[in-house]
Amino acid sequence: MGRRKKKVISKVTITGIADKGRGVGRDAEGRVLFVEKVAPGDVVDVLVLRKKSGFMQGVPVNFHHYSEQRIEPFCQHFGVCGGCQWQHVDYETQARHKELVVRNALQRIGKVEVQEFRPILAAREATYYRNKLEFAFSNKRWLTEEEINDPAISNLQNVLGFHRPGAFDKIVDIRHCWLQPDPSNDLRNGVRDLAEEMGLSFFDLAAEEGLLRHMLIRITTLGEILLIISFFEDRPKLIRSFLDAILERFPAVTTLLYCINPKKNDYILDLDMHTYFGKGYIEEKLRDVRFKIGPKSFFQTNTRQAEVLYDVAAEFAGLTGAENVYDLYTGVGSIALYLAKNCRQVVGIEEVADAIRDAEENASLNGITNCTFYAGDVKDILTDEFARRHGKPDVVITDPPRAGMHPKVVELFLELEAPRIVYVSCNPATQARDLNLLHAKYSVEKVQPVDMFPHTHHIENVALLRLR
Repeated sequence: MGRRKKKVISKVTITGIADKGRGVGRDAEGRVLFVEKVAPGDVVDVLVLRKKSGFMQGVPVNFHHYSEQRIEPFCQHFGVCGGCQWQHVDYETQARHKELVVRNALQRIGKVEVQEFRPILAAREATYYRNKLEFAFSNKRWLTEEEINDPAISNLQNVLGFHRPGAFDKIVDIRHCWLQPDPSNDLRNGVRDLAEEMGLSFFDLAAEEGLLRHMLIRITTLGEILLIISFFEDRPKLIRSFLDAILERFPAVTTLLYCINPKKNDYILDLDMHTYFGKGYIEEKLRDVRFKIGPKSFFQTNTRQAEVLYDVAAEFAGLTGAENVYDLYTGVGSIALYLAKNCRQVVGIEEVADAIRDAEENASLNGITNCTFYAGDVKDILTDEFARRHGKPDVVITDPPRAGMHPKVVELFLELEAPRIVYVSCNPATQARDLNLLHAKYSVEKVQPVDMFPHTHHIENVALLRLR
């Protein structure tokens, strides 16, 4: 039996942007279509790749009309590396549609009335806004469709860049990335060139061999640079000579670390980190609070916009100096320490023990003495006994991961009956789900979307809930 021919739906008008950056439209029968690589206002023929209950997914195969909101992408790697899905849409339109994503999630999933929905706070810097980027070494380069059809071009080439979505064993060689400020591009390109000059082997994922595997760059607004090089093979002499050469060529590097990763994945946070040069960490500042950021520290990747986000959280918390605050999913205590001077005490809970050690160290660095931190799962630590020991909270700050809060945590919130909850979320859908559950006792007074990641589909949202 022959393979069933895939369906093409003609002249679909893209009306908006949906989750994960896909365009959304409808066919003539009103069925929802999610379409890759389009902009609101495009009219396209769509090749349907998947049919699901209630919607279809596809890709454009022909454009009848291009949206007036389209612009020329400024990055040479756009559409290939997968890092910035929306560079073909002007930033004002991006922000407007992100705000709509939040509105739709709260209306359709949350089904709650929002007393005050504030306009999105767009990023002040739409390029060079990230303080952290990670790159992979590979001896195989991702080829474009045109290159694949040219027999004279081989993918056997040493590269340093991003994993191509859907092709984890091939790397897109990045020459200029618009996400991280100087000297990120010079550092990445220089390290690649230096490795080539020294004849060092780049990682081969299929063969599981090669010296150089992974590279991480952190750059702070204080001008400090942390560089981590991950090696697949433990070859001390070669490693030392390479790291020495990096320091000689790039004296601006503040601290240089390395690790040995013989595993099948690039994840390095479970590995031993070796400080080769410098103090082993860098420092960053959010308003008047300093943070030590080590090789395994979690920290907001957009420093400037993190200040905006935390200012919103502080405003919604409405602190007068007398409050008892719980900060759940506190991470390295960034929100807790940011608010500490304006309340009586903050109690933070975070599952990752290393993050709690960072939080305690950062509290000490800033002379903050009214913060107490606990390592463990929020659903296990936040008990009636915990509340008796630390006092009933006047304000609860919660900033959970993308999956949102565990149902048990929501139940604990309803039992605690804190007068105010400030819910910070990186996923409007799961936040809306939790707000629907909390609606049993709480009303949503204010909502403030904040764009932390221009040219991507990601959006943060802050909601203020009041006990009825």
